[in-house]
Amino acid sequence: MTPSRIAARVRRIKPSPSTSAADRANELRRQGKSIVNLVVGEPDFDTPPHIRQAAAAAIEKGATRYTLMAGTVELRQAIAAKLERENGLHYAMNEIIATSGAKSAIYNAFAVTLEPGDEVIIPAPYWVSYPDMVLACEGTPVTVACPEANGFKLTPAQLEAAITPRTRWLLINSPSNPTGASYTADEYRVLAEVLQRHPQVMVMTDDIYEHIRFDGQATPHLLAVAPALRERTLVVNGVSKTYAMTGWRIGYAAGPTDLVQAMDTLLSQSTGNCCSVSQAAAAAAMNGDQGFVAESVTIYKQRRDRTLALINDIPGLHCSPPPGAFYLYIHCGGLIGKTTPQGKRLDEDGDVVMYLLESEGVAVVAGTAYGLSPYFRLSIATSIETLEEGCARIARAVAALR
Repeated sequence: MTPSRIAARVRRIKPSPSTSAADRANELRRQGKSIVNLVVGEPDFDTPPHIRQAAAAAIEKGATRYTLMAGTVELRQAIAAKLERENGLHYAMNEIIATSGAKSAIYNAFAVTLEPGDEVIIPAPYWVSYPDMVLACEGTPVTVACPEANGFKLTPAQLEAAITPRTRWLLINSPSNPTGASYTADEYRVLAEVLQRHPQVMVMTDDIYEHIRFDGQATPHLLAVAPALRERTLVVNGVSKTYAMTGWRIGYAAGPTDLVQAMDTLLSQSTGNCCSVSQAAAAAAMNGDQGFVAESVTIYKQRRDRTLALINDIPGLHCSPPPGAFYLYIHCGGLIGKTTPQGKRLDEDGDVVMYLLESEGVAVVAGTAYGLSPYFRLSIATSIETLEEGCARIARAVAALR
């Protein structure tokens, strides 16, 4: 038998389930099937005009060459100003690095810190890429189930129980993908009390959805509540979700200088600096008019409320209102054990998802991909009309079960 040419660290991981689901939906569409794709977490809005214009201006003035590895001075100044203005956090230029998307910042932070067997605590439900990024960096993901009864959030007792001498990181995503769960200042405060007792544990905050929340309040930040954690916390964010800039691929990280410098070194030998034109656009996004942000959140809330009403009218399905992000994490336990018209029993949420796709052409992602079942994730980052059609199809599929 020929040994695999693929390294063990890569064989440990699997393709992104959400990407795989989107690919399957697109494949069925190419075959001529009518598909309502509610998989992808990507704003359906165009990037605002002033941001596009900044990119065009950068091209015209010749800003198309390599930049500093950590990002242009203009972009890092914009990031520093944003963190000060919106989060009450102060970072110097050498504590900030721009990356090709927030995913790159997370992966590279793990790459420069994890030794084989180091543990990363990941509250579940989690974004699908977190555990696999840890595995790819030879770490050990330690997932902690956070049930809906607790608002899908990690409790201090759970955190304390999960920490071991090998714990290297705690990863917090608020508002979260897939549930929209958002930590309050008081919840951060009690988690910080646990972390103070374990100085070896670093904290990564994935803040990519911070502006997409539905209560009209600013998202509290862990470091604003517990500034003593600053020297072991990496703040990760980006422009993709807030400004409808997914394809521009700009994320960033802010944290201790040794960690940021190590990321700079690794990136200099791998991907290099991120796109110069995208950096100019991202700086314009953070420095410019923020009206688009409020307008888009208003639309997301309308979509959330309409889709929630439709889903909660379907027997066997239930969804609590997500406080933020643009997903519904729908409990489908009431469908488990039922039988399809073709005689197949639905034994888990993966079966439910495949049934919805095959019977009615609705593409969603199974809760197993996010570490907590029986649920499925539905993206509301699409039009009301598409969401209404998707819910009507789901209702038809559920009504046909026996």
